[in-house]
This record gives sequence, structure tokens and C-alpha cells, in this order.
Amino acid sequence: MSDAAGALRDLLALMARLRDPERGCPWDLQQTFASIAPFTIEEAYEVADAIERDDRRHLRDELGDLLFQVVFHARMAEERGWFDFAAVATAIHDKLVRRHPHVFAGTQPTPAELERTWEEQKALERAAASGDAQGSTVLGGVPKALPALTRAAKLSRRAARVGFDWTESSQARAKVVEELDEVDAAITAGGAAVADEIGDLLFGVVNWSRHLGADAEEALRAANAKFERRFAHMEAAAREQGLALGKLSAAEWDRLWCAAKLNGG
Repeated sequence: MSDAAGALRDLLALMARLRDPERGCPWDLQQTFASIAPFTIEEAYEVADAIERDDRRHLRDELGDLLFQVVFHARMAEERGWFDFAAVATAIHDKLVRRHPHVFAGTQPTPAELERTWEEQKALERAAASGDAQGSTVLGGVPKALPALTRAAKLSRRAARVGFDWTESSQARAKVVEELDEVDAAITAGGAAVADEIGDLLFGVVNWSRHLGADAEEALRAANAKFERRFAHMEAAAREQGLALGKLSAAEWDRLWCAAKLNGG
């Protein structure tokens, strides 16, 4: 068994060395929270990608890259006198204890009760963070950096918890049709309203997906992967038939696409 505490101490010491004003790395020294944040997001996606590909070896490496991002941010905060890595670890430890009273109290809640307790605790934490004893805004605290589909789903779930929601999935579907009509109307009218209406349409689709029990982000990721598989199949088929992709007719594209679907794409 590896010494996790020792390995973490070594990593923290390495980070301090990289940020040493006199002996550190020039690139690491010039970084800020803002400049590092995109890398943090990228590393989180690479972890998700390794999981999706069931790549255990790269999963270990990607988790290490993501951990380094946490260590990097914590080090910069420590340099400013805000907090250190130990404070980060303690805060998440205490938060998880608060959010799992059933584990430490020995109760046996139902899944629905678990979700309600979890959300109630999160609401209390948001209220405490905002200094509002009555509770912070319902939609507060949903990170703006989330993928747009994921953020739309979180916003709509938050609103639904206080009653702002359709009662039936058919109503959500009707809203999607309504928004599609508004896109058509915006196209006819011309101007910048098209993008705005497309946004409303996408939000409506996310809401409908939620009502149907589907994760819109995961659904689109799966659709992207499916499209890639089918397009790769079409490319291979075109090469075998001596066809140039840039010169295919609409009918030829359709034939290749149908063949890709039939071949399990």
C-alpha cells in the first residue's frame, strides 16, 4: 500500500518549490487563478474522457493532473494568506460529514429522503455563504463555467424544487414545439433574434430531457460519439469505393449514411 500522506506531502513541497520566488519555474510563477482555471476545467474533462474509454492507466495519470490543479490553486491562495491545502481538505471533509447525517447517525433513509436531505443541506450552506438567514436565491451558486447543457439542467431543477415546473412531460414537449415555431418566426423576420430563440429552444429541450429522465449533456455526448463513428464509417466506405468526400452528391452522402447506420454506427 502506498503512503498517501507522504506522497501528498511530496507533491505539496514540489508545488512550493515551483512557486519559489527565487528558485522556482518562471512559467509557474507567472500563473494566476484566472490563467490556471482553463487548465483545471480541461483536466476534469480528461478524467471524464479516461473513464468513458475505460482507460485505467490514463485515469490514474489524469487524476494526478487534476489533483495538481487543486494543489496549484491552494498554493496560490496560501501565498496570499487566504487558506492552504489543509484548509481545503478540512472544508470538504466537514461538508461531506454534514451532508451524510444518515451515515453518522445510523439511520436508514429512502433514496427520496436522501436527496431531500442533501438538497436541504446544500441550501443551508448557500444561505450561510450569502449571509442570508432566509436562504440565498434559488438559482444562486450554479457555476457559470459549467457546460451550457449541464448548467441549464441544474437551473431548471433548482426552479422545479420550488414549484416552477411543468407537471407533465407533454407540457415540456409542447414548449419545445412552441420555441421551434419562434425560431422559424425569427428566421422569417431576420436579425439577431434567431440566436436568442435558438437558445430558448435548447433550454426547452434540456427541460424536456429532464422530465423524461434523460441527462441532456450525456445524451449529446453520446450523440457526438455516434456521429463520429458513423462519419468514420462513411469515410472508410468512400475510400474503398474511390470516392472523394468533397465531390459527393447529396444522394451519395445519404447512401453512405444509411450504410453506416445499418452497420451498427
